[in-house]
Amino acid sequence: MDYTLVIALEMVRAVAWLMLLASGLAIIFGMMRIINFAHGEFLMLGGYTVVISSAHGVNEWIAIFVLAPLVVGFFGVLVERLVIQRLYGRILDSLLATWGLSMLMIGGVTMIFGNSVTGVATPLGGMSIGAYQVPRYNFVLIFAAIALLLVIWAVLRFTKAGLIARATMQNPDMSEALGIPTRWVYMATFGIGSAVTGFAGALLAPMTGVVPTMGVNFIAQSFITVITGGASVITGTLSAAGLLGSISQGMTFLTGPVYGDAALLLAALVLLRLLPQGITGRIFKKSL
Repeated sequence: MDYTLVIALEMVRAVAWLMLLASGLAIIFGMMRIINFAHGEFLMLGGYTVVISSAHGVNEWIAIFVLAPLVVGFFGVLVERLVIQRLYGRILDSLLATWGLSMLMIGGVTMIFGNSVTGVATPLGGMSIGAYQVPRYNFVLIFAAIALLLVIWAVLRFTKAGLIARATMQNPDMSEALGIPTRWVYMATFGIGSAVTGFAGALLAPMTGVVPTMGVNFIAQSFITVITGGASVITGTLSAAGLLGSISQGMTFLTGPVYGDAALLLAALVLLRLLPQGITGRIFKKSL
């Protein structure tokens, strides 16, 4: 019974992990059709924000929930103004530009902090489930992932800003004709997507440690989740993360982490072969 409960908790944590990794990318790629190849480095920047601010005496929770989203969101706005705004509608060019940005960020951070793993202690300690010890921080990840998706859904569904953002992404010419300043909408959307990514990186930092190349470990999972989910930001991320996370973690328990990652990739390939437009392109067509 205890072992079953631990497995269930780990599977839910794996789903929450993918949801956090993919949420910011779902906004930037899913809504804006910008292939942000520096997504992993935005996660890394959120992690370093927590490490640096905690080392200077800032409360760890404030660093995770406030500073990291603000720092990475502001950085995202700068990237959009200086680079991305010239590349809308040019998918290949945006891929190459953000790939170059990722290399620049990795090199710059390595020069400053070195190539060693740094981190912060995992908050809250552990708890016992029978003979097993699990970190209480797992529950923070799970609830944070749920709350994040609920907030994104509520903003897109019920606020004027969300309506304007969706209208601009679907038909920018008509939105411009109606007097909507689309360039500012694009800037704000990219900045919010970056802030969400920074928040995810900050949440994951206590569990993974932080190193300049950490983004390489996460970007594949992020893109696989978003592409498998399809066009719908919320439903796509939730359905893909739920399915892929469960398959990956289940295989990890049976065979090991290497086969778990392979199972995630294989499941994504099968789903995309059966559903080329993603899960929400076929099953939840009108979902948000």
